Amino acid sequence: MKRTLLTLLLTLMSGASLVYAQSDSLAIVRAAWQVTTTADGLVHKQAQIKNLYGSVQSINLIEIAPEAKRKIGIASDRSMKRTSIQAAAHGAIAAVNGSFYDMKEGNSVCFYKIDREVIDNTLDSEFERRVTGAIREKKGRLEIIEWSKPIEQAYKGKRGTVLASGPMMLEDGKQSDWSMCNESFITTRHPRSAIYTKRDGTIVMLTVDGRSAGNADGMSIPELAYLIKVLGGEDALNLDGGGSTTLWLKGAPEDGVLNYPCDNKAFDHAGERSVANIVYVK
Repeated sequence: MKRTLLTLLLTLMSGASLVYAQSDSLAIVRAAWQVTTTADGLVHKQAQIKNLYGSVQSINLIEIAPEAKRKIGIASDRSMKRTSIQAAAHGAIAAVNGSFYDMKEGNSVCFYKIDREVIDNTLDSEFERRVTGAIREKKGRLEIIEWSKPIEQAYKGKRGTVLASGPMMLEDGKQSDWSMCNESFITTRHPRSAIYTKRDGTIVMLTVDGRSAGNADGMSIPELAYLIKVLGGEDALNLDGGGSTTLWLKGAPEDGVLNYPCDNKAFDHAGERSVANIVYVK
C-alpha cells in the first residue's frame, strides 16, 4: 500500500512540476549566481534563491570540466573526520561528503570497494530505503551507474573503486524511478549533497543547505533532481545529506567550507560533521 501511495504521489509531483517548471526554472536560471574560477581550473557557483519551489534555497556547486584535467577520488576514514580534513589529507583541491555511514562505528552502510577489495556491503535496509546508484572511479575518471543487489554481487570481483549511494535522480537526463524508495526520505526537505555529470563530461559536486528557517529550507529528492536537470545534469546521484552535507574548496574563505553545514544548528560555515567517506578532486 505504501509503495502504491508513493507512486501516486510522485506521479502527481511529476505532473505538478510541469505547472511550476516555468517559474522555478526561471528562478534557477535568473538567480544572482556568484561565479569564481580557481587557479586550478575549477568553477565555484553560489546562489541564495528567495523563491524556489515556494521556499528559500542556498545552493553551492563546483564544476570540474574535462579541460581542467583533474582526477576524481573516493576516500574513507573509519575514525570519521570532517570532509575538509579528509580532503586536505589526500592533497585534494575540492571535495564533497560521500555516502551513508554508521555514525557509531564509522563504516559505510553502502557498498564500498577499493580496486578488488570489498570494504563494506550495502545493508538490506539501505536497498529498501534509497540505494539505487553508485559512483565508480577508475584511474581518476568517474562514472555514475545504477545499483542493485545483483549488480553489487557482480561487481565484487571487478577492478575499480565503487561507492554506492542513492537514490539515482537522473539517468540520461530523465527522472529516475523512486517508487521503491522510502516515501519520507524522497518527499521531505533536507539539506542535500549530490554529484552529477553533464553531457560535455563536466563533473559537478553540489550541496543544498537546509534546516535554517529564512535562510535555507532544503529540498526533496524531486526538487533536487529538477534543479540538477535545469543546470544541465545528465546522470545524477544523491549522496548523504542532513548534517553531513559539506562542500569544500581549497583556499576558499571559512577554511574552505563553501556551504552552511547544519550540524551545529547555526547558519554559518562552522557546522561540519565528521563523516566516514568523501569524494574529492585532485
